[in-house]
Amino acid sequence: MQANFPIYCGEEAIANLVEYCQGHQLSRFLLVSDHNTHAALGQRVEAALREQNWDVRTVILAGGEVIADESRILEVLVHANSEARTYVAVGSGTVTDITRYASYCARNAFISLPTAPSVDAYASAGAALVMRGSFQYEGERSGFKKTVPGQAPAAIFADLETLCRAPRDMIAAGFGDVLGKYISLADWQLGRLLLDEPHDAGVARRLRMALQSCVENAREIGRASRTGIRALIEALFESGLCMAAFGSSRPASGAEHILSHFWEMKGMQEQRPAILHGAKVGLGTILAARRYEAVRGLTEQEIIDRLSTASLPAQSDEIARIRTAYGAAADRIIADHRPFLEMLETRFDALKHEIGTHWAEIQEIAASVPPADRIAELLEQAGGPTAPRAVGLSEEDVEQALTFSRYLRARFTVNTLGRLLGLW
Repeated sequence: MQANFPIYCGEEAIANLVEYCQGHQLSRFLLVSDHNTHAALGQRVEAALREQNWDVRTVILAGGEVIADESRILEVLVHANSEARTYVAVGSGTVTDITRYASYCARNAFISLPTAPSVDAYASAGAALVMRGSFQYEGERSGFKKTVPGQAPAAIFADLETLCRAPRDMIAAGFGDVLGKYISLADWQLGRLLLDEPHDAGVARRLRMALQSCVENAREIGRASRTGIRALIEALFESGLCMAAFGSSRPASGAEHILSHFWEMKGMQEQRPAILHGAKVGLGTILAARRYEAVRGLTEQEIIDRLSTASLPAQSDEIARIRTAYGAAADRIIADHRPFLEMLETRFDALKHEIGTHWAEIQEIAASVPPADRIAELLEQAGGPTAPRAVGLSEEDVEQALTFSRYLRARFTVNTLGRLLGLW
């Protein structure tokens, strides 16, 4: 891993945290956790800091389901009381993002102590926040999750024993998040090849190595062994570092994440129980892998025939579809997606030529994605869900996501390619 801040994973995480704070003359802290993560690790962290006679203020976020929204961020900032403190996040992705953004607003550094290998954002700078109520960001409408600028942690100290004891569904979710890199890396290559999107071969190589390490340890991850959990958390850290190095989530987020975002948005609008992010990404990876299988199944003659008859729907028709699918949220979706729609229209003939010219390379990219059955097998080995109904998603939820999710991100993915070829 290439990080410009310390990252530790092992049995001495708390001791390393104390040593780091001593070396950087830190003595005033705001420790943020929820009830579960405070019991899992936060109490020990708090005790270790207090043993040094340091000033520790503790915020335990109450409630059954903690969401990274304006109320939680305000709760942390009120406890901080505008004082200069080092924020310490003891928790999984949600607690980390709340702490990340609150510390960013307060212009204080934060340190991360993950309690579950469940997400790949620990080492990143962006904060995934739910926009609702009074908390708006650049005109966002209420009820959306958006990654906004925040800050990377000053250091990460991961207690391996705590990570191994994390709930198994959270471990499986982390594996699902990593497994999604099969799709995101392939989609990123399609964007580079067909639209000359920015690409970084070094970042892609690092991400693929992290992915391969997890795949090789899928059964160990399912057993929550130290070997498996170390491989998983290091891959999750590396994914966050790769996003930070590239400057966006593009390397680690493709069609599989867009499907996940659609389900998440729909769930929030319909007030459904939350589904773990990585579980949704794993299911999205299976669906996107099937679409890459469809691309691999096309012969050269079929491509010639499809390109000769391919046509883009009128922009007005696409906008009408967005309004039908997204209702009150449509204006925001249209604003985000219009530049991409306009770009596809102006470059459509050139795109068809590029697809035909580079079909052999497209097939190589598609071949880098394992069959959907293999993806499902790996998820099962790690204990993750492989059927939408296992997490409460209906067939209608799946069909709607496959049809309408592409409007959520202005990115070229396998869904865009199949749309151009008339596959779906």
